[in-house]
Amino acid sequence: MHIRLLAVGDRQPRWVDTAFDEYVTRLPRQWQFRLEVSGTVRRNKGTSGEVAKEAEGTKILAKIKPAEFVIVLDERGRQFTSKEFSRELDSWQSLGADIAFVIGGPDGVCGAMSARANLSWSLSKLTLPHGLARVLFAEQIYRAWSLSTGHPYHRE
Repeated sequence: MHIRLLAVGDRQPRWVDTAFDEYVTRLPRQWQFRLEVSGTVRRNKGTSGEVAKEAEGTKILAKIKPAEFVIVLDERGRQFTSKEFSRELDSWQSLGADIAFVIGGPDGVCGAMSARANLSWSLSKLTLPHGLARVLFAEQIYRAWSLSTGHPYHRE
């Protein structure tokens, strides 16, 4: 199983890249984790959020492989405790499919992306800035792995 994070968003502050990279380096090598970034469509007076969201979604959808298990990160998605998420990740691994997580742009993900997703996952009911969502995502998949392997990172 391989895991990818497909994210819309050009440049992130240095602290985001530093924190994200810190957790990614801890992930198991067999996941061959990759971050693939698509540029944000520039918004101006002539470009609505919906038009931009559709264009960003089209770029992301083109990168998704037909057999991949797709999880969209969305504040309206399903919420998990860390232990529940660890169990879910284990069950997705047992499917044998590669996993693609998706973080949309400033306006979220388009309808076609939501329709393609096997699951919508909410990191929080709060709306998070893109960079913080990336860091929180990386920390949670590391935590999930640590729980499933008995690593002492997670404490009760």
